[in-house]
Amino acid sequence: MLNGALYSVAYDEMVIVKDIEVFSLCEHHLLPFFGRCHVAYIPNGKVIGLSKIPRLVDVFARRLQVQERLTVQIAETIMEKIKPQGVGVIIEARHLCMIMRGVEKQNSIAVTSHMLGEFRECEMTRSEFLRLAKEKS
Repeated sequence: MLNGALYSVAYDEMVIVKDIEVFSLCEHHLLPFFGRCHVAYIPNGKVIGLSKIPRLVDVFARRLQVQERLTVQIAETIMEKIKPQGVGVIIEARHLCMIMRGVEKQNSIAVTSHMLGEFRECEMTRSEFLRLAKEKS
């Protein structure tokens, strides 16, 4: 899916696609979870078509899933396919298994993140991503 949308570019600053709508189905309870996904990477000679990032999120979200694995799969796929300097993924989601059954907490949001390369190793890079992901558009 990504191979046809790789472009050689001399750009080495952070690229972020944020507020990607994500919908999936919890593999434990067979109930939906939904929310937003923020994806960032620092190119290393190649960039990916911007629309491919939400498509990649959808590919992994359309399966029975847990949020933690979904977060890791998105980040690791981008790292493997385009070999950037680093990748960061954050997912914020509401889980119907927590809202309508069990603890019945209507306003709880689960937040997961997975950082690779510069996003894991460099506090400034990670902080910039976290700040930009929180900012309202």
